[in-house]
Amino acid sequence: MKNMTRRGFLKVAGAGAAIAGLGLVGCGGGSGSAATTAAASGEAAGGDVAGKTVAFIPKITGNAFFESANDGAQKYAKDWGFTVDYLGSSSASASDQVGIINQAVANGVDALCISTVDAAGVSDALKKATDAGIVVTTWDSDAQPEDRTLMVSQGTPEILGQMLVDMSVDGLKQRGKDPSADKITYAWHYSQATVTDQNSWQVAAEAIIKKDYPNWENVHPDNYYSNQDAEQAKTVGAAVLSAFPEIDLIICNDSTALPGQLAAAEDAGYDAQKITITGFASPQSIKSYCENGTIYNWGLWDCAVQGAMGCYVAAYLAAGNEVKVGDTISIPSIGDVKVEANDSISEGATTGDKNNGVVLLPERLVFTKDNMNDYNF
Repeated sequence: MKNMTRRGFLKVAGAGAAIAGLGLVGCGGGSGSAATTAAASGEAAGGDVAGKTVAFIPKITGNAFFESANDGAQKYAKDWGFTVDYLGSSSASASDQVGIINQAVANGVDALCISTVDAAGVSDALKKATDAGIVVTTWDSDAQPEDRTLMVSQGTPEILGQMLVDMSVDGLKQRGKDPSADKITYAWHYSQATVTDQNSWQVAAEAIIKKDYPNWENVHPDNYYSNQDAEQAKTVGAAVLSAFPEIDLIICNDSTALPGQLAAAEDAGYDAQKITITGFASPQSIKSYCENGTIYNWGLWDCAVQGAMGCYVAAYLAAGNEVKVGDTISIPSIGDVKVEANDSISEGATTGDKNNGVVLLPERLVFTKDNMNDYNF
């Protein structure tokens, strides 16, 4: 296992700051309906999350998205009175995550919340964790639904696929292209073919493009992958531009691929008037490229709230609470969230009778030079 990091063991009870509504907020803060009276003690209806320990597992450490999510999880958990133990590897690999899951089990945590690199690759380890009495939840990138309880998702594939297409269209229009009439050549660059969430967004976006923009041509249907590695992302980005120097659009639905692709574009002399590059990444990781005129827009969501929500629902179920589809969970300082069926994010997926389903984030963000400085992640 490479460069394992272990952070956390923040166990402090205290009153959470009341925040009003999950609106357009950055990872450093949020807004939501005021918490109930129980929020100050970390209590939720039917069970007390205080004193629980949740292992919070990212795909990879050192990435702005995952570090910001951990910052949010630590901040909120401090107010809620339970421990978040941040366990991750500097390599985005399923084998490393298996070792981390086993470490969490050995540590005796009450629950774990994981963003998987490869759902199939960690399946056995998650089943063993469940058999050991540990509650398994996911966030950002799902496990197989039968291997976890709740998933805290940034949005359905349709929502996020549409968002990627909309940002692409806006970026093309701002440099004089007509996305509805012009032949647009494009390609995808993201992390891995095994990453559940990114693949689902790509599939959904392809369906939207086929329906709404039949004049667009995917010049590399096999996609480009850079394994969530910063150096690979730049190298692969250069390869895309070398293979297709006149390409109109590159969509990077991954927070490592996008800055790598932009760096490669800058090195090759491209700017946002020559090529449209868009995707998902934190505002701070892309800010300099926007200032340089290399990118017009990109998007993300409040990863601090997502990380906190993932850890909260893990602690909530570990405290003995039970939920089913249609139930509402009141998360202190964030607000009420509804449990949806698994097929809301994975077509054809079945949902268990209890403690199985999906919780969706209510908001996503689009960044440009006009608002990127409003966010601190």
